[in-house]
Amino acid sequence: MPDRALVQRMTAYMKWADDVMLTNAALLPEAEIAATRDTLFATISGTFDHILVVEEIFRAHLEGRAHGFTARRRAEPLPFAEVARRLRAMDDHYVDLAGRWSEAELEEVVRFTFVGGGEGAMSRQDILLHLVNHATYHRGFVSTLLYPLLNRMGLEMAGTDLTVFLRDAWSQPRAA
Repeated sequence: MPDRALVQRMTAYMKWADDVMLTNAALLPEAEIAATRDTLFATISGTFDHILVVEEIFRAHLEGRAHGFTARRRAEPLPFAEVARRLRAMDDHYVDLAGRWSEAELEEVVRFTFVGGGEGAMSRQDILLHLVNHATYHRGFVSTLLYPLLNRMGLEMAGTDLTVFLRDAWSQPRAA
């Protein structure tokens, strides 16, 4: 059974946490954000771009259209400022969907083909929760890269824990 309130809260968390981490990264010089590292997506910007690509792929799935990607990353990642702008806009889109869709719409199954091959089928709710979880996973990795860089600059990195979001940013009524 879909849980609208949970989906709304979690997509709002994704938006908030992505913004916090993008803001953390923006404290660094561009050269550090774009520096090649021995990581899956090569750069801090490239890791954020991967999050964006996956959100773009699933947006196309939800809209029933082709996305044009043949991998879960771009051949050439976008510049950080563009990634940040587009990821924030995409997060806004998903928060809007979570706020608009009824429980019946959240339960609807979307069929698609995975980028790596194979058929997929997920409810809209599961897609939104997948995107939240996916972004959380990669933000955790980015935080591991950012911490020593910001620390050397004498800067503190803002946290993106769900508990911090619930305490500081979530304004919905809570049960007593």
